[in-house]
Amino acid sequence: MATLRVPEAITSPAEDAEQLRKAFQGWGTNEALIISILAHRNAAQRKLIRQSYAETYGEDLLKSLDKELSSDFERLVLLWTLDPAERDAFLANEATKMLTSNNLVLVEVACTRSPLDLFMVRQAYHARFKKSLEEDVAYHTSGDFRKLLVPLVCSFRYDGDEVNMKLAKSEAKILHEKISEKSYNHDELIRILTTRSKAQLNATLNHYNNEFGNAIDKDLEADPDDEYKKLLRATIECLTYPAKYFEEVLRLAINRLGTDEGALTRVVATRAEVDMERIKEEYYRRNSIPLDRAITKETSGDYEKMLVTLIGHGDA
Repeated sequence: MATLRVPEAITSPAEDAEQLRKAFQGWGTNEALIISILAHRNAAQRKLIRQSYAETYGEDLLKSLDKELSSDFERLVLLWTLDPAERDAFLANEATKMLTSNNLVLVEVACTRSPLDLFMVRQAYHARFKKSLEEDVAYHTSGDFRKLLVPLVCSFRYDGDEVNMKLAKSEAKILHEKISEKSYNHDELIRILTTRSKAQLNATLNHYNNEFGNAIDKDLEADPDDEYKKLLRATIECLTYPAKYFEEVLRLAINRLGTDEGALTRVVATRAEVDMERIKEEYYRRNSIPLDRAITKETSGDYEKMLVTLIGHGDA
């Protein structure tokens, strides 16, 4: 569900590539021109611009952008310009590295993309890193984290709407038992979360709520220092209510001492074409301030302009 506004009278990829080349030439870079083109093109159009740029100038557009831009603005533009599957592969790879390790990013990629999208991410990972995503995740994690994350990134869930209510009832009971016993790493709990379709999981969790009087994420609350439990909650939220999950990531990134630009950049770049309208609604409902205004208060310059344009406001 794309929410990015794309101009009706669109220029050709060749014209866009030429304009971008002009933005890089002469004294200083024309950041406004870069924003006016790339922030107003969807994934398919950006791919064609990259192809045209490479054919015309013999260089990958990403390399040119890397040379011309810097800091948070550069990272946002580069992530946005990447093909979505390539982008996710890059973010997932970064998340498995020691210095940039981030299990929540792996959960986001595994659980908020469609089964086909995740499959394409794994293909892009093979092509770019000459390894599989699951081998890197397995190598860089251990214990309960590995037990949960490897099947999540390998999953190819059924994507239809069919639901088995009898199964939802029995698996809600299993989940409740294991959580009551604090067996958060139990094989059955992990099997349910890593293999069932999103529609089936929603039915199971609705039944859990109705039958046991508490939402599952409430039952998983408590110790804020328990990283594995936090990951389990994120998994459930990403599978069943991604807008709520991303609203929380944005809120924590913005409302803190020193903005977490990494999280802000990642969420805007990965969700602008997917469910940003829902995330904005959720953000306003939770914080009583529009997301674009919250971002404007905490960022500045070209980075701010690009963020605000991508979330669907402003005419940078």
